[in-house]
Parts: sequence; C-alpha cells; structure tokens
Amino acid sequence: MKHGNIAIFVPHNGCPHQCSFCNQRSITGVQYQPTENDIEKAVHDALDSPKKYDYEIAFFGGSFTAIDREYMISLLKCAYKYVENKSVSGIRLSTRPDAIDEEVLNILKSYGVTAVELGAQSMCDDVLKVNLRGHTSDDVKNASRLIKSYGFSLGLQMMTGLYGSDSEKDIFTAKEIISLEPDTVRIYPTVTLKGTMLGDLYESGEFKPAGLDESVNLCALLLKMFSENNIEVIRLGLHYSDELEKGMLFDNYHPAFKELCESKIMLDEFLRIAGERNFRKGSILKVRVNPSGVSKFVGQKRSNILKIKNMGFDVRIVQDAAVSGYEIVVE
Repeated sequence: MKHGNIAIFVPHNGCPHQCSFCNQRSITGVQYQPTENDIEKAVHDALDSPKKYDYEIAFFGGSFTAIDREYMISLLKCAYKYVENKSVSGIRLSTRPDAIDEEVLNILKSYGVTAVELGAQSMCDDVLKVNLRGHTSDDVKNASRLIKSYGFSLGLQMMTGLYGSDSEKDIFTAKEIISLEPDTVRIYPTVTLKGTMLGDLYESGEFKPAGLDESVNLCALLLKMFSENNIEVIRLGLHYSDELEKGMLFDNYHPAFKELCESKIMLDEFLRIAGERNFRKGSILKVRVNPSGVSKFVGQKRSNILKIKNMGFDVRIVQDAAVSGYEIVVE
C-alpha cells in the first residue's frame, strides 16, 4: 500500500532561532498552533477518504522536540492512540539537530514515533553560521547517529542555494549526508521570501539567488547521487501555497520542481548514450523506459522530445518494467 502523511503543522513553535530564509507563514501558509482536536479531525478526514494509504501522522513545520514539553507530549499522546488501534502505522516528525538527546528520544520511542527528520540544511559550518542556523555540522552527525541507534528511521533535509553557499558546497553537503546513511532525504532549493534576512540581502544586492535552470541542473545531480546510494528523496522543492507565491521576491520556484529534475536526468542519460554510440542524424530510435518514467523522459510540455528532435533524432518510447529508475535503453 502506498505511504501517506497526515500532516500536522506546528509552525515555528519552539525554534530558538530566526534563520536567514525562514518566514514560515509564507512557507506553510499556516501560523495557527494545532490542538488535539485538530489531530483528531485530520486523522478522521484522512481515514474517511476513498483513497487508502499506509498513513503516518507527521508533525512538520517547526522544531518539534524543542517546543514546550507538556504541549509536545499532549500532541504525541493524541497521535499515539491511532498507532495503538492500528489506524496509522506510526508517527514522524521534523526537528533541529541540536534538539535531540537521549531523554527526548526515549519520550518519542514511548509514544510510537517511527521516523525523525533533521533540518540539516548544510554540512558547511560557514554556511550554517551566516544563515543563523544556530547549530553545527557536528550536531547533525551526532544527532543522526543517536537517532539511528534508537531504531528510528532517519530523514535529513538539505537546502541548496543558501547565502554563502555554492554548487560545490551543496554537493559536499550531499556527500556528507550520504555518509550518514539516512533512510530518506528532502531537498529544498532556497526560495527568497519577504520578511526574511535573505529577502533584505537580496533587495540590497548582497545575495543573488540561483535561477530555476541553475537549481534544476544542480538538484538533478544531487537526486542522481542519492538514487545511486539507495537513499529515497521523498521531497524535492517546497509545497505550493498561495502565501508562498505571494511572498516570493525572486521567481525561481516551480510547483513540479522534482519532475523537472527527473526529466533532466533522463535527457542527460539519453545524450550520454547518443554521444557514446554516435547515432546517425535522422535515426529513429527506440527508447525503453520504466512505465513510471515515461512522462519524465518526455519532459514537461514534451520539452525533452523537442530537444531530441532538434538534435536530429526521432524517438519511439516503449514501456518496459524491466528497466529501472532513471535508466533508459536506446535501440
């Protein structure tokens, strides 16, 4: 059965820092603090839906293990009863690397938490410092190892294009994350928002955000790196919201960002094969792809097909379940 999250947003609650990029109302569209009633309604709405998923209750949007302890436990208690009656398979949450210790993990374990995601953002200490993260790369490493030692599924979140970073540093961050062997990763290209330090730096000309094409090229590379290391990227790019769109100062956001990156990977693979095998212009090529990869190979608005045609090739796509992931077979 397909996995699904019943998302409960705990916006900015408990976070001791105002990071350079953070305007959480714009990011999530939410600033209301959830109650036990909100959890119950969200769970019942999900379970009553005709679509059936293997659900986890997911506490996102803040630094969950840094919020008021009684409030945190009240939310966990409410969620845990759905784990106990097997309505959901577990609880996942996101938090800061410096808000993890053995006491916290023991509490999480006792209330059925199954997965802990850490907002690492970067593994370069200079980038963390100038973006006011308030933690170090060692905090990420120590918390990750501790989480895994308790048997939780580990998720790590990284950002690309932060102030003070560049492609080389972002690739280094991905390599460091891979070395920690997380179960899942989320990649968030930086979106510059009003009411943030980055917004002020952008408007003063001190910060130049990465453009959409630049972000796609970089994140396609990162996505392939994680895939080759059997680490699932469960999110690439921020979720769309009206607040996010209204709050952006620089237009480098795309609601289907992951699809753009996947299409880039598959086009690059085609170009690599075509270069190695020196196909004649005008050739009609049969391209085998996994059924789930057809739209990715075609590209948005047939962009990949048009680029291939402009190179002088015509392609016929064949669905082949034996072809895996981003692999393509050209005949």
